[in-house]
Parts: sequence; C-alpha cells; structure tokens
Amino acid sequence: IAYDDGESETRVREDLIKAADAGDDDDRRRGGRLDRDAFREGDKVEADYRGRGKFYPGKIRRDRGDDTYDVDYDDGEMETRVSKRLIRSKESGGGGGRLSEGDKVEARYRGREKYYPGKISRDRGDGTYDVAYDDGESETRVAEDLIKATDSDSDDDRRGGGRLREGDKIEADYRGRGKYY
Repeated sequence: IAYDDGESETRVREDLIKAADAGDDDDRRRGGRLDRDAFREGDKVEADYRGRGKFYPGKIRRDRGDDTYDVDYDDGEMETRVSKRLIRSKESGGGGGRLSEGDKVEARYRGREKYYPGKISRDRGDGTYDVAYDDGESETRVAEDLIKATDSDSDDDRRGGGRLREGDKIEADYRGRGKYY
C-alpha cells in the first residue's frame, strides 16, 4: 500500500483495509451485506393483514431470516411469517439509518468527543444501543445521536464481485496500530 504521505507498507492484512470512498450511512446493512429491502425489528411498517388487501400499521417484531417477518399491529393483533412482499415501510427513506445488531459503527465512548470503532451488540428498542468496541471495551444504552454507522463496503467488496483493485483509493490501519490513513 502506498500512502498519500509517502509511506508504504506490504503484506497488510485484509481486515486492516477499507475503501476510502465510503457509501451512504443511510444504506441498510444486514450481516455485512447491503440490503435496501430488508426490514429490522422495531421498524414501523404497514402490512397486508392475512393477505386480504388491506394494510394496517404496526411494527416488525421479528425477522425470520427467510424474507418473512412477525408483525405486531398497532390495534393489538399480531401475525407471524408475513411475507416481505406484503409489508411496506412507514419510515422515511425506507427506514434507512436505523441501526441493528451486528452493524459496524463508530461511537463516542462515554459521550466524549472522539469516535471509536465497534459493533452494535444490542438494540434496546428505545433509541439506545449496546456497543462492543473493537478494543475490547463495551458500553450499554448509548444514545443513537452518539453513534454513526460506518461503511462496510470494503468487507462486502472483498467477499463479492466488487474486489479492491490496484489504484483504488483506500484507508488502511498503518502497522495495525488502530488509526486509518
């Protein structure tokens, strides 16, 4: 890797490299892949109750992982294994920007000014999240405004068809010390 400041490094581990031209933080992320059509637990939706053609407001209670969801309707009813095609989002932008377990993030540890990398370990459902930081620390009930989603495109690209190529702008953790250049 040839850094912009003239330094260079060879044999850099793949997990220490990320694409420099990060995507939109509002994109939906699930399990390390971009998914604009998936719903998450707690998303506000309208669902076609029993497939009869009439949509009712509710919330996603559970993602079954097979493109079906359990829905808790606002009127107290509930329905299990509702097909994704029978659900539409009520949140602006398709619900983008909402965080979920496993999302890579940067958070302001203990509310301080500096952001530290980590992952969402739990969505509390009240606008707060538990964060497991990459350095081994963890924190509970971190307010959403102290967290920003990070782009994981580089992980996706290396696993899929969009691999990094020579000449791509990237950021890498120089000598594995935790700071990306």
